[in-house]
Amino acid sequence: MINPFKRFRIDRLFFLSFSVLIVVLISFIAWMSYSISSKALVQTTSHYQQQLLDELNNEITTRLVTIEQISLSTSRDNELITFLINRQDAFDRYRRYVGVERALANLTYAIPLIQGIDLYMEAPFQGDAKSYIQFRDIKDLNKQNWSHYLAQNDFAWSSEHDIPSFQGDVPVLSLARKIMYEDTYLGVLVVHVKAEEIRKLLKGKSSESNRMMTNAEGEQFLKTGQSLSQNELSLWVDVKTEKSGYVHIRGDKKIDDSLLVYSKLDTSNWTLVEITSWNQITMSSFKLAEVIIIIGVAVMLLLLLLTHFLSKQFTKPIKKLVAAMGMYSVGGDNAELPADYENEFGYLFAGYRKQNERIEELYYSLQRRYEQQRKAEIEALQANINPHFLYNMLDQLNWMAIEAGQDELSRILELMGRMFRIGLSNGDSFITIKEELEHTICYLEIQQLRWGSGLDYTIEVSPEIEQRYIPKLTLQPFVENSIVHGFNTRTAGHISIQLVNKCNALQIIIDDDGSGLRKGKDVRQKRHTGGYGIRNVRERISGYFGELYGVTLSEREEGGTRIDIRLPLLAEPPVKEL
Repeated sequence: MINPFKRFRIDRLFFLSFSVLIVVLISFIAWMSYSISSKALVQTTSHYQQQLLDELNNEITTRLVTIEQISLSTSRDNELITFLINRQDAFDRYRRYVGVERALANLTYAIPLIQGIDLYMEAPFQGDAKSYIQFRDIKDLNKQNWSHYLAQNDFAWSSEHDIPSFQGDVPVLSLARKIMYEDTYLGVLVVHVKAEEIRKLLKGKSSESNRMMTNAEGEQFLKTGQSLSQNELSLWVDVKTEKSGYVHIRGDKKIDDSLLVYSKLDTSNWTLVEITSWNQITMSSFKLAEVIIIIGVAVMLLLLLLTHFLSKQFTKPIKKLVAAMGMYSVGGDNAELPADYENEFGYLFAGYRKQNERIEELYYSLQRRYEQQRKAEIEALQANINPHFLYNMLDQLNWMAIEAGQDELSRILELMGRMFRIGLSNGDSFITIKEELEHTICYLEIQQLRWGSGLDYTIEVSPEIEQRYIPKLTLQPFVENSIVHGFNTRTAGHISIQLVNKCNALQIIIDDDGSGLRKGKDVRQKRHTGGYGIRNVRERISGYFGELYGVTLSEREEGGTRIDIRLPLLAEPPVKEL
């Protein structure tokens, strides 16, 4: 399958793609508008109601938890405990009764949410039946419909009920809490909360809301407007286990289609439920669908025009760039790109200009390099004649010495020829250690012919190390330095060369028993540590391998000089010379 973006013009593809996409989207929206808008309205409504119920639940829970904390602190009051325990001294008991009553009354006046407080106890004092503070006989506790909850709990809430007061019967929600002292059951403290205040919180800002509040057991605690019964609610939601959510109630003869939203916080034992008519939510879906279609058609037209305009604006600078690229030639009369773009196209044009500059610089650089390379090749061809000429001349001189019976001179010329051949080594910078030792041995044998039996040497190296690579002409300058400067005023000398593998590195130790680096104990006269040859070796090692490797010269305790060369173990040359 052919990729259209590789075949057709970008502006046409851009315009056509957006046109087809917008038409398909608008057609799909027109077809699905009603169902999608209905679901969207339901989700939006449920989400809003969910957030609202969470806020109301949090606020109501805060108020009720405050009442629970007040009842807990009151039930542990020392004066109240002492009043309930002391039943012997009537006068002292009456005095404490007055104090407890005043304290509970002050609590009622201080907190507007509290309608009144009842204290169930043994042998209570009789007071005004309509007073906010009532002392009741603990035997009457079983008459309350919430008393059975206290059998398993320290406190319990009752559903909405009425209590008498000076203004008549008042609806309240009651919190009953046991009063315990050292595992002794002393009585029950009942705090009556104004149900209308909680109902106002439950209604929120909506005057026509159908909400209800249930406890942890799923029993209806408080309601506003029309609501489901406990049995009807249990068919749709298990408030004992489920958290916040919503459900669509399918209507029947008793219940119309409704949206049921419920909220239960992790920090609350209360569940808030709101019921909203399904028709009330979806009644505007059809009108919304019509509006979406009209707006969609208008947006489609605007987007098509905008897409056409943008496609032209996008492709215009690209066309200019393509045209400039097609006309480009190094050093030619090239097209000028616009300089007023400050966006991505401006960056692209600037990058293209810099690229052209670098191409021209590279072109001229390559041109110069080519000329230099041609010149170097000619010079190299010329220079290659000289080494081969010298090598051939040595070979001819060797044959002349043999014919003349000059065996010693013939041997010297033969050794020099071998040294020269190894030194050339086809232009390679690295040779095997075996070849490097052969070059050094040739030099030592030439010196032995000069010194006679006064010069001897030893070489210690393993066959494995002989196959490793080393920069050529590394050993000979140091051996030459030992002979020329170490044995300068002597007729005999010994040179020891040792090559070992130390910590995965090549260590070369060259010892001589010459004059050393200094003479005498007090007068320090530096021995020549080599001229160009040794300096050349140092610089080559540093250039090839860095500062981790190098050459160290030191004085031997028994006399003479030690040269310690540290190189990497190379199984092959690091750079293959051309």
